[in-house]
Amino acid sequence: MLKKVRKIEIKTRALSHQIFAGEYHSAFKGRGMAFSEVREYQYGDDVRSMDWNVTARLRSPYIKVYEEERELTVVLLVDVSGSRYFGTTNELKRDLAAEIAAVLAFSASINNDKVGALFFSDRVEEFIPPKKGRSHLLRIISELLDFKPQSQGTDIGEALRYLTNAMKRHCTAFLLSDMMDFDSEMRPRYEDALKIACNRHDISAINIYDPREREIPDVGLVHVADAENGEQAWVDTSSRKVRESYEKWNAEANAVTKQVLNKYRIDTVSISTGEDYVKGLITFFNRRG
Repeated sequence: MLKKVRKIEIKTRALSHQIFAGEYHSAFKGRGMAFSEVREYQYGDDVRSMDWNVTARLRSPYIKVYEEERELTVVLLVDVSGSRYFGTTNELKRDLAAEIAAVLAFSASINNDKVGALFFSDRVEEFIPPKKGRSHLLRIISELLDFKPQSQGTDIGEALRYLTNAMKRHCTAFLLSDMMDFDSEMRPRYEDALKIACNRHDISAINIYDPREREIPDVGLVHVADAENGEQAWVDTSSRKVRESYEKWNAEANAVTKQVLNKYRIDTVSISTGEDYVKGLITFFNRRG
């Protein structure tokens, strides 16, 4: 485990320093501008920043200098349900989520932000309050790689409700999940909780999926199991009707998810296992910036 943690730290810390730190800083703003000092007016300065009291007293033009109140509180909401163990490329959804979360954590740390994590299934499994420091980040990465939940189900709404109650002050939250959490009528079960949470916090969604969750190949008769509720079935993937029905269901699921996220102005990006997530995250950051 220590080797795994060290490996992911080296890779994601380097990415954060070399690529993401600037984009992250631009995409996620501080709380505003705070007065820092006054200095003598220089050619090209904005006259709207002139400090007239100091100028009158010293009989020389002075301007006010402001700096961004940068420090943010970042919380990673990480889906640890049974479906995270799915993967048909060279990595599982769990591994991809861990790397992306680690990149976000180090990018936040480089910008002097506090970082916390909330691991959820159909309940809140663990909450790590936001803090600074390398040992704290390594604890989060270790949990990302090897967390063993008590339950296998998914309840995104429960995680969002916990965030709303636990974080009384504004924070920046990243929801890392496959977003598969619907009622019997294909409506996202977390909509009410999302509506409340996004009024208090800045929430972004990172939809992590595997290509085979969106379409299935013709590989004959296949035995499948639901990783969250244990249900099993035989599926005839050689049937075009079966494949088309599956793809139609998934397209509908993605459409209603996107509709709800857009409704509440939640910035989102979808990243697949086996895909270079660097490009996806940069596009995501630039869109926000």
